[in-house]
Parts: sequence; C-alpha cells; structure tokens
Amino acid sequence: MMKKAFLSVYLALAISSLASDWQSQAPREEIAPTFSRNGEELVIQASVREGENGFWERSFPVVGGTWMQFSALKRGENLEHERRSAMVRLEFLDSDGKMVPIQEESVTRYFNRPGVPLSRPEFPRDQGQSNEVWAKVEDLYLVPEGATQAKVQLHLRWAPQGKITWKNVSLTQVEAPESRTARLAAVHLSPRSGESPKANLQLYEPLIAEAAAQEADLVCLGECITIVGLGLDFADVAEPIPGPSTAYLGHLAKQHDFYIVAGLVERDAHLIYNVAVMMGPDGEVVGKYRKVTLPREEIAKGICPGSKYPVFETRFGKVGMMVCYDVFFPEVARKLSMNGAEVIAMPIWGGNPLLAQARACENQVYLVSSTYTSHEDDWMKTGIWDREGRLVQQADEWGTVVVQEVDLAQRTHWRFLGDFQARIAREGPIWEVEE
Repeated sequence: MMKKAFLSVYLALAISSLASDWQSQAPREEIAPTFSRNGEELVIQASVREGENGFWERSFPVVGGTWMQFSALKRGENLEHERRSAMVRLEFLDSDGKMVPIQEESVTRYFNRPGVPLSRPEFPRDQGQSNEVWAKVEDLYLVPEGATQAKVQLHLRWAPQGKITWKNVSLTQVEAPESRTARLAAVHLSPRSGESPKANLQLYEPLIAEAAAQEADLVCLGECITIVGLGLDFADVAEPIPGPSTAYLGHLAKQHDFYIVAGLVERDAHLIYNVAVMMGPDGEVVGKYRKVTLPREEIAKGICPGSKYPVFETRFGKVGMMVCYDVFFPEVARKLSMNGAEVIAMPIWGGNPLLAQARACENQVYLVSSTYTSHEDDWMKTGIWDREGRLVQQADEWGTVVVQEVDLAQRTHWRFLGDFQARIAREGPIWEVEE
C-alpha cells in the first residue's frame, strides 16, 4: 500500500513537472501544419494543402505493471473525418525509447510465431461529447513490465483547413478495472411445428427458460419467427413494435431477468420491415434494428430496407443487431462496431459461416447467431464467435441452447498489430458512420 501511494505521488509530481514539455512534430517538414498555444490549449491548424500531418508530443513517466488512464479533450473544426484526422497515439517504451516485451498470454495465439512479442502503439478511443464543444478521448491501459515512459502524440492529419485544439491531457495511475463478463446464448430451433405466429413464439419458451437456467445475460432467437413454416406472407404476420409479439417476449425477458433478441416482421403504416428486436429485463423494448440489406426474395415481397445502425446499452455492455443477409456485406457489422457495439446478435435464416467468422474477426466483436440451417449441413451455425472469428460454441442438436461466457473488459491483442479494434477508426478507410 505504501509503495502504491509513493508511486502515485511520484507520478503526479513527474507529470506536473513536464506540463510544458510538449513539442511540435511532423513526419516531414514539408507537410507540417501550423502549431500554436493558447494558454494550456495545444492547437494545430492545417492550410488548404492536402496531406498536412503533424502532432504535439511529450513523454509521461510510468511504472510497469500499473494501470493508467489516459484522458484528453479535443475540439475539432472543419474536420470531415474526425476519427481519422484528430487522434491520439500512445506508446509504452523503456528508458532507451525502445519497445518492451509483453506477456505472451496477453497476445492472441492466432498470430503466434517464434520470438518475444513487443508492445505496440495504442490508440485511445473517442468517448463521445463531454459537452457541446469538447469531445473526450479516454482509455485504460496496463503498463507493460519494463516500460518507464509513455510517449503521447496528439495528431491532426489529412484535413485541409481543419483545426484541432487539445486540452486537459493527463495520464493517471488508477486501480485495476473490474472484469465485465457476459454470458451469451443462442437457441437452435426451427419452429415449424407451430400452427400460428404466437404458437411459433411459444415453442421458444422452454429454451428461453433453459438459457436463463444457464445464467445467460442475453439469448438470441431466430429470424422472422412468426412466419416460419406457416405458409403465410410477410404482410400477414407484420405487426407494430411494440406489439403483441414483443409483449409476449417482454414478459419472458422480465420473468427471467435478462435480454432476448428475436427476429420479427414489423409494420409501420404502409411499410413492412424485417427486424431484430431486443427486449430488456424490465419487459420493455430496448431497441430494434431494421434489416438494411435485403435479398431478392424479400424485395419481391415488398419488404422495405432499414437505414440505421443503432447500438444499445445493456447491463453488461453495448449490443448491436443485424439480420441474416447482412452478414454477406462487411459494411453493416463495421458500422455497428464503429458505433460502439461489443456484441452483435444475429437472427439468421441461413448463410455462409465463413462470413460470420470474418465479421467477428475484422471488427473484433463477439457475434451470436441463431439459424434455421441444420447443424448437419455445411452452412450457417447456431453459435458464438469470438473476436478472432473462432466459433467457440456451436449447437449440434435441434432444440438446444449454447452459452459462452466472455469478458468484454479484456483486450484482444494481435502480435505485430496490438489492439487492432482501436486502430480501425484511426487507420481504416473513410466511410460515413450512420446511427
């Protein structure tokens, strides 16, 4: 305890003593923007030229094995793609300014190769608006053993006539964060023995109870449940949301005190949508997602595509939803993940499991699917994919539930790449994120 207190005092004094040590830098002098200070504010202003790139830089003292919280406020002006242009790079180094080894168990085995893995630069995540003007950049890091300094860079790049102002930059020692475990579940059922839309829903009830008995936090059901095997048209079963089906599922969600994601058919005036709906532990609708990508069969039936990529807060983390054909297009999962989704729940009639693997892997999210494809077929699976795209749970019998516990607070690090999920927004191609 005395050692921790001493380290905290030492770090506070050291950081304070370096408060004026920010230096302006650029990869090449010919592409440097203009740097200025306004009191404690650090300003970077780009001209009309393309490709200007520069940053403020300074080092903070750190102690290996401790947890540190980086925090800063930024205010951008004329930034078309702020996620890429106004960002922070943080790198843990030894006293000689070199990368330090990191524990092998913190690096995924997926890219395991001979040699000692080294720490890689980190890219703190944007945390939304702290008020109407200033946006917060904040993240937690475990300092690698052997590191004595953290080099921090505050960037403006590739933004003609753009401007960024940084302030309140800090790196503070904190207690180790608590784990954020979630038990994700999926039901493997083809409800073809029902005689009505409600009867189809009722077939899921004992499996929902089984998921609850296994202490699931969220359970994913199938796509368009109220139409499967009934020989009806989408318009025959379409209903408002909230509506009768969400009331039924909401009762079960409240009874079992967890989240249920189910595929339904929504009517909104003259429009019909293929939707995924999430019911909360209070029995109410948490949110819905309208399927964005429609196959030819649904287009021919007059289904309307959605256009939004909402992500919803739950007790354990942020959840997005997508439906079936969405898995064939990388944009849907990417936009959900960039909107903050840590878990994506996917009711799906059938599809290519390699694409489910890709969507989980390329976005570093957990993906939960419930399919009507037989487990005996070489096609879509009911199961849970981890952030590396591995199918860690898979149903092998009809009328069963699969459950996987995950820790959303634990980072996934790839050898040579580090925390790739944090790099996507900073280094990936330009796209418009739609909420």
